[in-house]
Amino acid sequence: MNRIYAVGLVVGMLVSFDAAATNGYFSHGWGTISMGMAGAGTAWSQDSLAAAANPAGMAFVGDRVDVGAEWFSPRREYAVEGGMTAPPPGTFFLEPGKVTSNAEHFIIPDFGYNRQISERHTVGLTIFANGGMRTDYPKSTFCPPCADGDTGVDLAQVFIAPTWTFRFAEDQALGVSPIIAWQRFEIENVGSFAPFSSDPQNLSDRGFDKSWGFGLQIGWQGALGAGVRGGISYRSKIYMQAFNRYRGLFAEQGDFDIPPMINAGLAWKFTPNQHLLLDIQHVAYSEIDAVGNPMLPHLQLARLGDDDGAGFGWDDVTTLKLGWQWDPNERHAWRAGVSYGEQPIPDSEVLFNILAPGVPEWHFTGGFTHRFERLELSGMVFYAPSKSVTGNNPLGPGQEITLRMYQVGASVSLGWKL
Repeated sequence: MNRIYAVGLVVGMLVSFDAAATNGYFSHGWGTISMGMAGAGTAWSQDSLAAAANPAGMAFVGDRVDVGAEWFSPRREYAVEGGMTAPPPGTFFLEPGKVTSNAEHFIIPDFGYNRQISERHTVGLTIFANGGMRTDYPKSTFCPPCADGDTGVDLAQVFIAPTWTFRFAEDQALGVSPIIAWQRFEIENVGSFAPFSSDPQNLSDRGFDKSWGFGLQIGWQGALGAGVRGGISYRSKIYMQAFNRYRGLFAEQGDFDIPPMINAGLAWKFTPNQHLLLDIQHVAYSEIDAVGNPMLPHLQLARLGDDDGAGFGWDDVTTLKLGWQWDPNERHAWRAGVSYGEQPIPDSEVLFNILAPGVPEWHFTGGFTHRFERLELSGMVFYAPSKSVTGNNPLGPGQEITLRMYQVGASVSLGWKL
């Protein structure tokens, strides 16, 4: 009963907090240990958050529980130059100036549990989060004549991944994780887009809407040769219930599925106490119409909320992650990492993406673990340098919009060997 209560408590914590956004709107990694190496770890798993990247990794982490929390701080702003005092009909100009989002601090918990039930099989549970495209601009961005009212979105997603692994050879395993997903969404003060919407009453300012969905993740991890390991996993599209309160905003009457993802990696133990990890991750944002459809020409052919309606115009994101770990002795480990993934927002899509400026590309990380008898204390810090995207307002000829963001964050976790 105590374990069931603990799982329920962690789920409750997760759904109460907003999640982080780094590579697009996915976290740069899951679990303090992996995040300390820029999210690398598909081929070498060390804790029970492993299933988030590769469910097969749970075959090699033993009996353990992991609980952690991340402080995530994105700093976002947009700037507008040019415009018209008396814009002609059919155009959409923003008020010139620079505005910074007030939403700068988030706490993101995570949880993992793993149990070896036989020589060849393990079962586990991993709960993690991402999303967090929460912006809060202290002005009516898309409604300049309005007297007051902040503008922004708030998206949070939680993933619950029960996991089973099968070790079919001494150092080879397959893993399967059914993914249960929950998400919530709110948008404020975008009512000026009502003329472009198929359902203006369900476009903006409808409070939080929530949805559940289901997907599947499968993976392999194992030894490839002396000191070299490999791993690969595939997470399917997660099919979510539609956001009915926002069926006049998202294409396909409020549909907002979660895009598929592939992770692949290598891990090389190049000295007795040092590892080098290389991962590649691909997220197919373009497969989700609400995220991948561009504003134009879709807005000219269909209304917001219609089938094949306009979206945020995000491209797919492929990220390379390089991580290093040094274990100078049995009690200590030190980590560092760097990752790069081209940001997903084309310069033609800057108008709508004021709401969700997920533009950082580089991430630099460091971390550590201190091991006691059965307890492990791990920490991580990261920095994503400022990145900007500038483009023309597609609905306001001659007006220029710049999106900018940088990020800092830190996390801590406890791992308990059962």
